Amino acid sequence: MRKIGLIGGMSFESSAVYYRMINEAVRTRLGGLHSAEVMLHSVDFQTIVDMQKAGRWDDAARRLSEVAGGLEAAGADCVLICTNTMHLIADTVQASISIPLINIIDETASSLKAAGIKRPLLLATRYTMEHGFYGDRMAGHGIEMMVPDADGRTLVHDIIFNELCAGKILDTSRNALLRVIEDAKAGGANAVILGCTEICLILDPTALPLPGFDSTAVHANAAVDFALDGTAARAKNAA
Repeated sequence: MRKIGLIGGMSFESSAVYYRMINEAVRTRLGGLHSAEVMLHSVDFQTIVDMQKAGRWDDAARRLSEVAGGLEAAGADCVLICTNTMHLIADTVQASISIPLINIIDETASSLKAAGIKRPLLLATRYTMEHGFYGDRMAGHGIEMMVPDADGRTLVHDIIFNELCAGKILDTSRNALLRVIEDAKAGGANAVILGCTEICLILDPTALPLPGFDSTAVHANAAVDFALDGTAARAKNAA
């Protein structure tokens, strides 16, 4: 089994989801009491948020590259940045290491393409919805991404940072997000991307007005695919 390196803590609420999803998937595929070989470096999220707010993306890239290098040196066979927003600097982090960085945008795009989705709505932080890196990479996969209007983007961003990252799950916020999705559906969206790794804490992707694609689950499953890479098949044959 290959070792999975996780750059977490952004926020630790979603990093815990990654850890659970990855281990549950390994146990399901291999049976028994199998679990994943995981290395987690959890950063202090406030320091990263300060960099985001100040537009210090070069500093953030250096910090996450340092963490990725440490995971590689410790024996990780791949690296995941456990947040959509910080994929703004994912290419820089990938360039700093020799092991694969499993990109959450590429993996989500593959899931969308497999389902025939070409015009999804993105729910994410303001940085992810507005900086262009996410939409440009999706466009490279032939996907025309939609985002909420300005008020909707503010609403989603504030729910993520003020509530979900702080462990607060409010029914009023869930209903507000569902209204954003309904508006996008009326505007031509044919799916919704839970494009922040905390959004799965408040929205069930199987219970939305549009087909839901949880980027956290997609990313975690891609890591397990990489880690096992034939291990599951060998285990079944041995049984």
